[in-house]
This record gives sequence, C-alpha cells and structure tokens, in this order.
Amino acid sequence: MSIRLASLVLVCLGSAAHAQKASDAERAAALEIYRKVVSFDTSVEGVQTPAMAAYLADRFRAAGFAEQDVLVLPFARTASLAVRYRGDGTGGAALLLLAHMDVVPARREEWDRDPFTLIEDDGFFFGRGSSDNKAGVALITATFLRLRAAGFRPTRDLVLWFSGDEETTGETTMDFLANHRDWLGDVELALNSDAGGGALAPDGRPTGYTLQTAEKTYADFTLTARNPGGHSSMPRADNAIFDLVDAIERIRGFEFPVMWNDTTIASFRSTGKDVGGDDGAALLRFAQNPGDEAAAATLSRNPVYVGQLRTTCVPTMLAGGHAPNALPQTATATVNCRIFPGVAPAAVQAELQRLAGQAIAVEPLGDVHFSDSSPLRADVVAAVTAAVHARYPGVPITPAMESGATDGVFFRAAGIPSYGVSELFIRDEDLFMHGLNERNPTLSFYAGLTHWRMLIEALAGSKRASR
Repeated sequence: MSIRLASLVLVCLGSAAHAQKASDAERAAALEIYRKVVSFDTSVEGVQTPAMAAYLADRFRAAGFAEQDVLVLPFARTASLAVRYRGDGTGGAALLLLAHMDVVPARREEWDRDPFTLIEDDGFFFGRGSSDNKAGVALITATFLRLRAAGFRPTRDLVLWFSGDEETTGETTMDFLANHRDWLGDVELALNSDAGGGALAPDGRPTGYTLQTAEKTYADFTLTARNPGGHSSMPRADNAIFDLVDAIERIRGFEFPVMWNDTTIASFRSTGKDVGGDDGAALLRFAQNPGDEAAAATLSRNPVYVGQLRTTCVPTMLAGGHAPNALPQTATATVNCRIFPGVAPAAVQAELQRLAGQAIAVEPLGDVHFSDSSPLRADVVAAVTAAVHARYPGVPITPAMESGATDGVFFRAAGIPSYGVSELFIRDEDLFMHGLNERNPTLSFYAGLTHWRMLIEALAGSKRASR
C-alpha cells in the first residue's frame, strides 16, 4: 500500500469511527421504499418498471428536488430514472450512483412466498429483486432523501441512474449515454450497487469483500454449417452436423492467451494465501510473476480461476437437422464467450472463425459491448475500506474482475471508471439471485444505510481527501 493510499485510508477510517448510524425513523423510511419497489413486477413479463420509476420520481420531487433534476425516460415497454443532487462545485465532476429497477421473472406457483411482496422472515427479506438489485435502489434513494433532509451539500453533483433493462438488453443505459449525455454532464466516476460485496462464512463470520473494478465482456456467437442435404439412405462425407462437430472439436482444444491486469494481480495476491494448496501457491506465483506458464496451467484446470486468466469460449446450445430421415441442411451451435477486459469482440470472432474454418459461418448473436478495467483509485479504495470496516473491522478488501456483466460496462466504455461497491454481505448458501426465494439478510440491508452514506460523504463530502 502506498503512503498516499495509507493516509487516505486512515482519514476515512477516522471518520468511520464517528459514522452516524441510521435512526429507527430512517430505517423505517428505507424499509417503506424497499417494500414498495419490490411490489412492482419489473420483469419483462410484469411491465411495471415505468410505474416504479414514476413512484420514485414522485418521492424525489416531494423531498424538494427540482423538476429539471428528476428525469424519467420512457423506453419501449420500460423506463429509467435519473436524479441530480446538486453540489457546491468545489469537488470536481459528478459522482454517479448506479442501480437497476428491472428483475428477472418470478412465478408465484414456484416460490414459497409471493415474490412481489417483501416478506421478513428468519433474518431475511424475501422477494424478487430483494438482493438483485432493488436493495440498491431503495438504499441509494433513502440515502439521497436522508442527506437532503439533513441539509447535506455535497462538494460535487451526485447523480443516480436507475436503469430499466439491465437484466435483458441494457438499451435504457445505452440510450441515456447516447442521447442524454448533456443532461448527465461531466462525471468523474461511478459507484455501482449491482456489483462487488461481501462474503460470510456458514457461521456468519465475514470472510472478505470484493471491490469490482472490471467485467468480462459477455458475447454469444453462432456457428452455422449449411449443406444441400438429401435422403438419409444416401449418406455423404459432407454433412452439416459432422462439419459443425469438427469445428467445435477444434474450439475445444484451443486456449486463448493468458492475460492479466492490475485487478487480477491484486486479487491473486490477496486471495492466494487464504486459498492454500496448489491453487493458492499458483495464485501467489502468478501475482509475483505475471504470465508464469506453470502457475497459469495449474489455475486453468480449476473452473473458478480459468476465467480470471483469459478469454473463454464454450458451446452452450445445439440445433440441427429438419427430419429424422433427411441429411441435415443446417446445423448451428451457440458459443458463449466471456472476453477479457480490453479485448475487442471482433478479435474473438475472428479467432473462432479461424478455428471453425471457412465452411462455417461465425456470427455475433446480438450486440456486444466491451470496456477495459477501471483503475484502482486510491480514494475509492479508501472510501470502500472505511465503509466496510465500519461494519466488519479488518475484513480484507480485494479488487475483483467479474465474469458476469452489469450496467458498469456501458459507463466504462463511455470513459467513466465504474466500481462495484454493493453493501451486501451474504453466505453462499443464501445467494439466490435470479433463483427461487431470493433473499437479502435484514442486517445487511439496514447496514447499507451507513455504507452508502459513508461512501458519499467520503467521495463528495466537505472533508473529502484529494486524490
């Protein structure tokens, strides 16, 4: 840790000791918002995201936010929301806070409880979106309202962005950046409630916190073999299914080059000693000597780590033929790729085409969006460390690259460094995002009020340390 970073951490930790915890009234106000936003079925089936955006916009207007600072953007069957909390201008460009209002579908007959009724039971809040990502929506909203009521004046503008289709296409965020950038203005960095977070052991002990600074690019490609076909009683060597299988076999034996960045090296260095065994030793060797071939070979055998080392592509779907007694005219495979930050999807497509051969058509399935990793900013690391240690002193903070994707990828691509800083601490066995009976620990939700207030005050408060 540099002297500069250490001093920033000490400044933030000093303020953490005096962190103002939310009062009972403030907790109740946050719960009211949480309960209401979970009640909206904001899946693509429920189509209630516009209603949720309208509800939140009304809350901000009622709290005194000017009409021009509350922007509801209808988009097809969904909507998004942006709100500006004006600062005094002494702290530089704006701080952006991210969450998404939409959720994946949930069917009542499959759940133990109504997925669109927030239910508190046995130390958890249950409901679709309770952890992904309506807790983030509720906590950021409640924090804005709480700070506004307290007369807090940030040193820079705070802008929240609640997207309406993060779980599907991300078009609301793309539209916002393409067509409303003037409203957004200059932004220095973004804090994303939909990424990062803490892990708890089975006994509830905190084991670590990940600060998400990078995401692998999600991309699907189709590999298609075509053939005139014919009668199955007269087989030929040129067969669409055989051709496709041969192409997949070549992809199976290929490994993309080993890569690394500041985030993965810091992550390996931090976690290697705790992992132990051959994998732990390999993590530490790779961190010491990035690109170490023997260490990379060891880690590549473990599905947990292979995605941290390189771009990966794997077939996930197959379709072929049109009749059991006919030679196939078409055979198609879907190949899912998780692309290392900074690598252009077009380069991955070209590599797949080379492996598949010219007889196979390789095409992207849908739009692909990519970005490089965000730098490990000292002020962000310090603010996150303070907020996490206010709850769990001494818990290690580890930079992380996610294999999944969030709205952060769009903002990074637009030149806005983005950091996953969720307040969520949860056990692996309780993690049901996108699954049945999704839940969020009640303690984690309420602690989030302090978490988000500390982050905002550290990065946009009157005593904010300079970078």
